[in-house]
Amino acid sequence: MGEYGVAPGQRVAIIWDSSSPVEALKDLVDKIQALVGANNRVSVENVNQLSQSHRESSFDVVLSGVVPGSTAQHSAEVLAEIARILKPGGRVLLKEPVVTESGNNSRIKTAAKLPTALTLSGLVEVKELQKEALTPEEAQSVQEHLGYQGNDLLIVQIEGRKPNFEVGSSSQLKLSFAKKPGPSGKPSVDPATAKLWTLSANDMNDEEMDLLDSDELLDSEDLKKPDPSSLRAPSCKEMGKKKACKNCTCGLAEELEQEKKSSQPKSACGNCYLGDAFRCASCPYLGMPAFKPGEKILLKENQLHDA
Repeated sequence: MGEYGVAPGQRVAIIWDSSSPVEALKDLVDKIQALVGANNRVSVENVNQLSQSHRESSFDVVLSGVVPGSTAQHSAEVLAEIARILKPGGRVLLKEPVVTESGNNSRIKTAAKLPTALTLSGLVEVKELQKEALTPEEAQSVQEHLGYQGNDLLIVQIEGRKPNFEVGSSSQLKLSFAKKPGPSGKPSVDPATAKLWTLSANDMNDEEMDLLDSDELLDSEDLKKPDPSSLRAPSCKEMGKKKACKNCTCGLAEELEQEKKSSQPKSACGNCYLGDAFRCASCPYLGMPAFKPGEKILLKENQLHDA
């Protein structure tokens, strides 16, 4: 394993941004090219073009912010793209300026938040390799590109790996479940519990055990025959209801039905007793002879048909 953790034959991506000096970037590319060999195994990509340049799982190693003099900041989107283009088990090495304490500048992370950002992007085995003060060139680059004037900055070198599986991959789990007893199977009983609640014939003949006669538990009041009227459920009338229940058993429903049949139709105009000449078209007495007010009219069966 050579410098930057690069081995011969690996595909390497070098990520640069506007703060990366051009000459230093060229020197780094030549050095990495010499380590991995020929055949175009080194790709140089701008940080803003990662989502458009390569397919997922394309590189064994990604180097970002390692160009001498660079002060690149890695957002959550950039870290997610780095994790995307890495092969399963691939390695990322990056350098980034951080502040020792959280301040008002939200663009620069703290030393504690940088490893968390790599972990949240999907990388594992994240560890800090080096932490050192900024060189004069790097301090000037921070002022120019990040607009930070403080003197509490450090350069942190950190690495992480992509898990040995693709994002979104799935695998069938082999689970073994203990077979449950069927409907006929009896649950197991603790022998001590069974012995505690078992009553044998020997226990019944034990002189020290007092057995009670069930008849002795009844007194004279319990032996009296109850009055049938006290067992009868209260009727609808006794409960003060004017209508019979849905499933009436006390006889109120039949009584109300009989009253309905035997009751005379009630006159709406008061002229029904005068005869058909004074009756309405819907009068229930239509066709009957005149009668006295309050008189109950009873007609025979043959009078209800036309002659």
